[in-house]
Amino acid sequence: MADDSPPDPPTASHDPYTALRFRDFRFLLTGSFISSFGGQMLSFAISWELWLRTHSTFALGLVGLVQVIPVILFSLPAGHVADQFNRRRILYCTQSVMVACALALGLLSYLEGPLWLIYACLLVIGIARAFNGPASSTLLPQTVPESAYTSAVTWSSSTWQFASIAGPAAAGLLVAALDQVTLLYFLDALAVLTFLVLLGFMKGRQVALPRKTATLASLKEGVRFIRNTKVLLAAITLDMFAVLSGGAVALLPVYATDILQVGASGLGVMRTAPSVGALLMAFALAHLPPMRQAGKALLWAVAGFGAATIVFGVSESFVLSVVMLALLGAMDSISVVIRSTLMLTKVPDEMRGRASAVNGIFISTSNELGGFESGAVAALWGPVFAVVSGGIGTIVVVVLVARLWPEMRQLKTL
Repeated sequence: MADDSPPDPPTASHDPYTALRFRDFRFLLTGSFISSFGGQMLSFAISWELWLRTHSTFALGLVGLVQVIPVILFSLPAGHVADQFNRRRILYCTQSVMVACALALGLLSYLEGPLWLIYACLLVIGIARAFNGPASSTLLPQTVPESAYTSAVTWSSSTWQFASIAGPAAAGLLVAALDQVTLLYFLDALAVLTFLVLLGFMKGRQVALPRKTATLASLKEGVRFIRNTKVLLAAITLDMFAVLSGGAVALLPVYATDILQVGASGLGVMRTAPSVGALLMAFALAHLPPMRQAGKALLWAVAGFGAATIVFGVSESFVLSVVMLALLGAMDSISVVIRSTLMLTKVPDEMRGRASAVNGIFISTSNELGGFESGAVAALWGPVFAVVSGGIGTIVVVVLVARLWPEMRQLKTL
């Protein structure tokens, strides 16, 4: 890739805007934000429309299920495809499918079409995302040099968090003004098309990919690589069990109505708090000097996540609860930056698709199972016990990971 940016600054001074000085990364960051913003509006529209039409929590639960099943089934083959074929072409295909599905959902919303067609569209979106994830994970390292990976990951995390705040807020305002969600589907399609246009402007560093026949062994190579790279395995394990155990967010409606008694407006504040905390932490990380003890920072961040979960679980103060939720988001932001940077620096180009596929399976399944686990434990022993025990479990996992994989404790700079 031709470097059209200023030369790297001297190593003695830390430049928080390193990644932003690269043209291709700016295109990628802008496109990713617009696409994420549209995706948040789509999620809002789906949930709101299904609730109004069915008043069924089961119908809402199916939304996540029909989208996560394709990720579990197709991620490993998708990772192989991403490591064998032109990744940008894969993205053009998957994003085009998402545009078509968004337009179809908009039409179904306008016509009040049958629910099974809505779920069919969501299933196709899930399949597209299964192939999109491994391919899209290879874009960032093609836009910046390795020295800017941490900066790039930090700014990417910041924009995603901002989209997760602004997207639902904008969707809510539009629905309140128009009293219907149909427009949101078309806006999501427009957002994805904008991302495709910006993708076309990116030059990118060319990566030579060896062609291999898709065999069971080649599909397992990503799993084998993660398993043998101990520091990556430790980081993914920390994230997976933190999400599985720390289920405070899944039980926010219960806390809003039964424990804190703050109603729908309080629930909105609590749902926003983790993203605000994550956004502020990501911005701080961008301006702080590079980590010198990244492994210990990750362990302490996940332990802090568990401790904040415990305090939230026993809190009867709305203000304290919101502060703890913001702290949850901040600690999670540290974890995301470190884990994502490790995925960039430790994984070779020819393995990025398959390694990303394995990582995606861990993240997707832990998100879905984490919500289920929290709900099941809360149903048996109450929401406070579910949240507090989850926080304790997260801290226990940190201790076990620190002992089982000393490589994580010894990890210095990223």
